[in-house]
Amino acid sequence: MALLQINFKSETIQMEQTLNVILPQVGLYEGEKQRQIKERGFQVLYLLHGLSDDHSVWLRHTSIERYALEYGIAVVMPNASRSFYVDMRYGPDYYTYISYEIPYIVQTILPISSAREDNFIAGLSMGGYGAFMIALRNPDQYEAAASLSGTLDLTPGFSLQEEGYKKMAREIFGTKLEYIKSDYNLIRLVKKQSMSGERLPRLYQCCGTGDFVYSVNRRFRAAALKYGLDLTYEEKPGAYEWSYWDSNLRQILTWMLKREPQKSIMLRFETVGNAVP
Repeated sequence: MALLQINFKSETIQMEQTLNVILPQVGLYEGEKQRQIKERGFQVLYLLHGLSDDHSVWLRHTSIERYALEYGIAVVMPNASRSFYVDMRYGPDYYTYISYEIPYIVQTILPISSAREDNFIAGLSMGGYGAFMIALRNPDQYEAAASLSGTLDLTPGFSLQEEGYKKMAREIFGTKLEYIKSDYNLIRLVKKQSMSGERLPRLYQCCGTGDFVYSVNRRFRAAALKYGLDLTYEEKPGAYEWSYWDSNLRQILTWMLKREPQKSIMLRFETVGNAVP
């Protein structure tokens, strides 16, 4: 199992960036699984962080490295600052960076598949919003997307009294009206893409019933069902916390990949490791 930190100059952001990647080792898999990896590269999950986090947070607070090994999937964790993964109104073009530049980089230098059916995207909070927004705007790139406690409707935020948040919203989206009329408005985007005739990604949405973003998650669910999206929705008691998100990660991977984890791979890994003098 390899954990890579890739440092590079982004042509889109025009500054140095850091990318974390979990990459299983081909030799740990056998038979048909190994053949598929050698021919097509690893399936890949782009995993997006929340507003107050960065690209390192998933490794520090969850068991994503162990899950990646069990499922035989690469995980790419980029940093998008406090951008909501959009091409900011007054700031860098993070949507272009995450949607196009990063996939190109990792598919060029690593054994990662470019096929739609092998590409997935997920995130928490701001990252849950980013995952759904990016996947719905690029249905030819992603097989499925998942949101954990996603901030899926940002309209209420423009009415908050807290000046810092209002200033951030203006820098990212411009005015409230500009946001509502844009493809960054997920409710609008769902309606638009449902009428496009394109094959849209499968969506998985989960949120704890004690979460402060629970109401906006229900609002997105209603829109997705109204316009006929392929949405799997799960809610249960839980709050806005890492224990809830980590407990859902394996379930999301099973849903995305349509298979259970290969627990035996851990035993084989240990056997290989013990054979080293």
